[in-house]
Amino acid sequence: MRIISGTLKGRSLQVPKNFDGRPTTDFAREGLFNVLNNLVTLQHCTVLDLFAGTGAFGIECLSRGSQSVLFVDLAPLHVRFIGENLRTYDLKNGSVIKQDVLKFIKQTSASYDLVFADPPYDMKDLESIPELVLASSLLSDGGLFVLEHGKRNDFSAHPHFVQERSYSSVRFSFFSKQ
Repeated sequence: MRIISGTLKGRSLQVPKNFDGRPTTDFAREGLFNVLNNLVTLQHCTVLDLFAGTGAFGIECLSRGSQSVLFVDLAPLHVRFIGENLRTYDLKNGSVIKQDVLKFIKQTSASYDLVFADPPYDMKDLESIPELVLASSLLSDGGLFVLEHGKRNDFSAHPHFVQERSYSSVRFSFFSKQ
């Protein structure tokens, strides 16, 4: 897994063999960032990476000049891995917390310019995540929420749905409060 662009372009994130997750492929992440470049200004943007997993999305944002990234994940291995990469690449404007994402969404009062969520594709409450995020204070005015999901989910009827992009079996749905 490599960083695609920015100050860390070409650097690798070596995922531990016992990592319990489904890292987003470089191909899908590159496609996502091509779309994001036309929708948001990543430089100076505040980012929230939910179900952070490897942290590749947020680290890519930091590499591209985002002001700050908060990574949230419940798995201790994921939190440790992200923390190690933040230290390895001296990314002081990134921080990681170990917490259940659904509880975090309900409890936090902070807001972000860009919120990204990559929950397990078979998660029981996956369909409720857009509404939870959009009904909370997480998204700043004019902010963008991106949900990664599998082929089985269709969010196009959601009132805040903007667009969907597909990269092989990976789908990204984009939402905005505007």
